[in-house]
Amino acid sequence: MKPLGVGLIGTGYMGKCHALAWNAVRQIFGDVPRPRLVHLAEMNSDLAARRASEFGFERSTANWRDLLADPDVDVISVTTPNQFHAEMATAALQAGKHVWCEKPMAPKLSDAERMLEAQKASGRIAIMGYNYIQNPVVRHIRTLIGEGAIGTVNHVRVEMDEDFMADPQALFYWKSEAASGYGALDDFAVHPLSLLWFLFGHVEAVIADMAKPYGERPLKEGGTRPVENHDITSVLMRMEGGVSAVLMANRSAWGLKGRIAIQIFGSAGSILYDQERMNEFELYQAEGRATEQGYRRILTAPAHSPYDRFIPAPGHGLGFNDLKIIECRELIRAIAGESFSAITFTDGLRIERTVHAMADSFHQRRWVGIGAA
Repeated sequence: MKPLGVGLIGTGYMGKCHALAWNAVRQIFGDVPRPRLVHLAEMNSDLAARRASEFGFERSTANWRDLLADPDVDVISVTTPNQFHAEMATAALQAGKHVWCEKPMAPKLSDAERMLEAQKASGRIAIMGYNYIQNPVVRHIRTLIGEGAIGTVNHVRVEMDEDFMADPQALFYWKSEAASGYGALDDFAVHPLSLLWFLFGHVEAVIADMAKPYGERPLKEGGTRPVENHDITSVLMRMEGGVSAVLMANRSAWGLKGRIAIQIFGSAGSILYDQERMNEFELYQAEGRATEQGYRRILTAPAHSPYDRFIPAPGHGLGFNDLKIIECRELIRAIAGESFSAITFTDGLRIERTVHAMADSFHQRRWVGIGAA
């Protein structure tokens, strides 16, 4: 496989994560050619040039469409705010580029559908940036479930909480705009949905509630602006295979920073996992003498592939950016025609349909089924 020519649109937090992954994937895995970081796009020329120098890109531009016309660019990372994903990813696919797009696909379901149509028409590879499913812990939990380590799973609870919007005096910004989506539901809860998909398959039906803890937020120039979406959501779900599930998400939960807590209950045990302690999980198996039954804490180790690619000793731990490197390797596998594990636009659209069904359920106050992608 020849080295991939990489284009990057957006250089904020996730743009930097993508750049780090493209720079490190060869060093970590060693079985792929070193990607060539070709072209970077930002909002203005000065910022683009500075980021290109910092990230290691050959050239920069203030017009993201320049990447579409660049013959040296094979794959484009789209890391801009949510409302720009559809236009950029669709245009990249139509220009014959592979796409690595950050979550969610798009605030509007019709735009997400167009993204999948563009991918199918192009024949290019397009995946979503759901890197939490790449965690060796999560991969191992799926293996344990498949092996029947806790019997037949019958119930799952997942909670995602952070406090970056907990302060009522925090200034209004784009994440509180209706243009960015429903709020916690699609900007946020899509991560737990990706984990549920990875472990159990898709959601079949939902009934949801949403809440707005603060009706308005202050503006930098003075005054206030009404908050246009919801920072809290609670959902009952029915999964494929009959598993019952509960999802709760809160962007205004003081004290919690990156919590995705999963509780998986089966006929012969249970599994507990929390993203804030992403290098461990707890396993309970209902076997042996009752006096010795209890949860076992299991730390990640080289035996939990691909942890061994990063660290040769157990218990030292991977981080968020490491998961992005694993995801980058999966994208390269896909482009090379190899088997891979990532959320494609097809499964990404099913997650988007689930999000919109949740919003419909909230407004209609009833159970709503999820249509296939």
